[in-house]
Amino acid sequence: MKFIVSSESLLKELQILGGIINNTNTLPILDNFLFHLNGSQLVLTASDLETSMSTNIEVESQDSGMIALPARLILDTLKTFPEQPLTFVKTKNNTVEISANNGKYALAYLNGEDFPKATQVKDPINIQINGQILAKAINATLFASGNDDLRPVMSGVFFQFNTSELTFVATDAHKLVKYTRSDIQADKNAEFIMPQKPLQLMKSILQGIDEDVLIEYNETNAEFIFGNVRMTCRLVEGKYPNYEAVIPKENPNVMQINRTEFLNSVRRVSIFSNKTTHQVRLKLAGAELQVSAEDFDYSNKADERFGCEYLGDDLQIGFNSRFLIEMLNNINCDEIKLSMSLANRAGIITPMDHVDEGEDITMLVMPVMLND
Repeated sequence: MKFIVSSESLLKELQILGGIINNTNTLPILDNFLFHLNGSQLVLTASDLETSMSTNIEVESQDSGMIALPARLILDTLKTFPEQPLTFVKTKNNTVEISANNGKYALAYLNGEDFPKATQVKDPINIQINGQILAKAINATLFASGNDDLRPVMSGVFFQFNTSELTFVATDAHKLVKYTRSDIQADKNAEFIMPQKPLQLMKSILQGIDEDVLIEYNETNAEFIFGNVRMTCRLVEGKYPNYEAVIPKENPNVMQINRTEFLNSVRRVSIFSNKTTHQVRLKLAGAELQVSAEDFDYSNKADERFGCEYLGDDLQIGFNSRFLIEMLNNINCDEIKLSMSLANRAGIITPMDHVDEGEDITMLVMPVMLND
């Protein structure tokens, strides 16, 4: 088995796959990349049993074969090479010899036949989504998903497809994001929960990709196919909570404000907040917003006032500043609207500009009890 490949091209593809590999694997072979050579096509695969991803690359070869090479060793080696052709040759003593311009390197390989096969998505439903739209949906929601092992359904993003729109939802019970596209529809109603790890990988790979992504899914697995990338993952089992029930429908108190100005104020004031609750207080009266925080244990306090557009009753409401900052950081607009009803009901953040046609973003943040 012999092939010649560009060092930069190989490194680029393996770096995409590297995110799949865990630091600790139950099977030693999962610490390796699978190299599957079929003539001039080299298919590269990485897996952690839950998620498998493969890409392919053009090489100079007329051979075929399958070997597993240690991921960390080959990535560290490739990073040191300037762009050049590398020749890989399988030798008789269970090693692969790599010939570069200035030297030769030998590394042990494992039998490629022992590498776990990617799960086949049987009887799939499929839909096509533009890569940029999918990246936007993942960016808007992923940060709001939870990390609670006791509630695994909240540790992913809920994909809800129907014949009128596509909806993506994430929540950790303190914050919730609902991202909807009414300009794309599915042929059939379907819903599933995507785990965080494959979405993190998709988020980075989809940057700058403007082609369609084919999503094939059934009750247990989903597969994403675009360009030369194919990713299969096991879905999170369980029923997603009824998120619509926690979104307040009547929110008569509405503030409109510059997102950056509000974000910077909350950031500054939160430095003086209690280190356990991270509580900041918003006090709205007339056309003025007061943002304040106090740490009674250390007598630290901060108070800022500035103008805003506000319609509604005078209101005081408390939020965990970390959740508020996360929300404001992950919304791409100049002006935001914060809609509220009562001090013990969730606040709703929506963008006022930079929204695509057919796009709708709703961010919900739960209040915290004010300690007077």
